[in-house]
Amino acid sequence: MNLLHVNDRQGEHPAGSYYAATAAPIDRFAPLRGERRADVCIIGGGYTGLSAALHLAEAGMDVVLLEAHRVGFGASGRNGGQVGSGQRQEQDWLERAVGLDDARKLWNLAEDAKALVRGLIDRHRMPVTFHPGIAHACWTEAEVRHSHAYAEKLARDYGYDQIEPLNRDAIRSLIGSEVYKGGDLDRGAGHLHPLNFAIGLAQAAARAGAHLFERSEVHHIRPGSKPVVSTHSGKVTCDHLILACNGYLGGLQPQIAAKVMPINNFIVATEPLGPRASEILSQPVAVADTKFVVNYWRLSEDNRLLFGGGESYGYRFPDIVKTVSKPMLEVYPQLRDVRIDHAWGGTLAITMNRMPCFARPAANTFSASGYSGHGVAMATLAGKLMAEAVAGQSAGFDVMAALPQPRFPGGVALRWPLLVAAMTWYSMRDRLGF
Repeated sequence: MNLLHVNDRQGEHPAGSYYAATAAPIDRFAPLRGERRADVCIIGGGYTGLSAALHLAEAGMDVVLLEAHRVGFGASGRNGGQVGSGQRQEQDWLERAVGLDDARKLWNLAEDAKALVRGLIDRHRMPVTFHPGIAHACWTEAEVRHSHAYAEKLARDYGYDQIEPLNRDAIRSLIGSEVYKGGDLDRGAGHLHPLNFAIGLAQAAARAGAHLFERSEVHHIRPGSKPVVSTHSGKVTCDHLILACNGYLGGLQPQIAAKVMPINNFIVATEPLGPRASEILSQPVAVADTKFVVNYWRLSEDNRLLFGGGESYGYRFPDIVKTVSKPMLEVYPQLRDVRIDHAWGGTLAITMNRMPCFARPAANTFSASGYSGHGVAMATLAGKLMAEAVAGQSAGFDVMAALPQPRFPGGVALRWPLLVAAMTWYSMRDRLGF
């Protein structure tokens, strides 16, 4: 199932989204009409595609980007806005999977990704602010011990000294909740308004000379030495093709679809909390906890609580307020009287091992997707790495592409029911406190 049309209005950002309601102004880009020739055609107008378009255009290439709805329509415009450190998997896992040398390269790439986000915001004067700090809140004492030991490892082995361990009193003082046993605070990470970052990328890419087309859904790719990409009203013949579709790839590339699965996630925004905001977060940081179905939250710039989480096992969005209010009130029962002003969902994509899937699925074709909830920085970097690979400088792309990336058991047909079974099991473990 292609989720481009299941839950949203054609050519629009989600109606209930706080981000859409507070988005920076941007003119619409016209649909593709007729036939065009380009050095590079990019499918997808999220962070990956927009970053690739920007870097390619700055390198002097003729770039066409095709977006089915609007730039920032997908996960890039709907996510929790957290710009985390490292890869999606911890360095211990990476050291076992790829060895010490490549694990260090992966760490360095992830640090480059954070720096890239901040650098792009500053260099292009984007309509978005980067706020430093992400706290990790642990439900069990064992998780607290692991969190503190991992902070020590990063400082010792990778020279990363930005993480402050937090005991039970410290985490309660920071996040105003009684349910966590401790955690840590990473001051080298941060958070931002995700849709405005996507808008900033789009504006920068257009100024650099990239040709952006909205409401231009791709329905067919003819592979070859000169790939041909077709929409309902146009066609692009290109030297290189970049797939930047993430959870919306559909049937365009079955090889990638077998390794990257779309799932939905949900966020609510409360009414402005006024003075109560400081009781929820005593510092302007974002938070993520250790549940398998992660809870994550932060305050908006007008002091609303933006809280994401909740379980849903269908592709159609559920009652989002009900779905997210349950974990929100488990963390913050004192907010039971607070009004919910915004509620929205979005489609991200995960992989079996939760590491992004970088690949060359066909001649002159590059793909990056499956960021597994760690995509703000990594997707932005992925676009840059694919732009470099198109220009023949593929070292960074090759490090990411060398990661082992298994197919989901049963392929595309069975991956969803198997995921439902796994999520049911892990969410039950969450509830039982394992």
